[in-house]
Amino acid sequence: MDNRPIGVFDSGLGGLTVLKEIIKVLPNENIVYFGDTARVPYGPRSKEAIIKYTFQAINFLMSKNVKAIVIACNTATARSLKEAQSQYNIPIIGVIEAGARTAAYSTKNKIVGVIGTEGTISSKSYNVEIEKLDKDIKIVSKACPLFVPITEEGWANTEVAYLTAKEYLKELLDQEIDSLVLGCTHYPILKRTIGKVVGEEIKLVNPAKETAKDLYDILEKQDILRTVNKNNPIYEYYVSDIPEKFASIGQQFLKRDMDDVKRIEIQKY
Repeated sequence: MDNRPIGVFDSGLGGLTVLKEIIKVLPNENIVYFGDTARVPYGPRSKEAIIKYTFQAINFLMSKNVKAIVIACNTATARSLKEAQSQYNIPIIGVIEAGARTAAYSTKNKIVGVIGTEGTISSKSYNVEIEKLDKDIKIVSKACPLFVPITEEGWANTEVAYLTAKEYLKELLDQEIDSLVLGCTHYPILKRTIGKVVGEEIKLVNPAKETAKDLYDILEKQDILRTVNKNNPIYEYYVSDIPEKFASIGQQFLKRDMDDVKRIEIQKY
């Protein structure tokens, strides 16, 4: 049995959607979460900046003696996953491959919508991964940059969110998509609002669920699962700015207390 924690990081709150699924699939595991709230959103940043931020987050998590890391951010996955995997000697996974797999298997009419940040959409990472699985799938992509700040403000279920979603998703609906990949880990927090706009006929694909299953498989294969729950698992939360705001919105989403969110100087790592 391996008691070392799993490391999870994102630009802010979005990675909590991945954390939520990891807790369901791996309920015994200790977890260290880092949200880079001082530098959210990552979407409009350059590839060089994203790689720098990713390496700083990984260095911080490595200082906590983690046994595996989940890059719970689509932009960071698209821009820096390969570089991170080649630089560090522990398992590091992202969220895009899992999301692409789910989308490819869920579409019936082979028209898939992908929404994400400017960085994720311009990288075409989802296109590449989906086409590996099925070249016949048509992919309709749309950057939705306002969704991240709306989520970070705690406005996910407001009229502002609904009107923004309606504007962004209009052209995807015109293309007759039957599946929509929520290609940013913030977006599942907007699931109710997005669902209202697209209707029940369109399947909303949350890459977090498959990512959690992939993580389980890796830990099991390497024999580093924490299988016995002698003590309750420990969840530690760290952010680079305004822990109170993170805790307030995070608690609502996770439905669990986040009493001790700590602020760190991420530039030191």
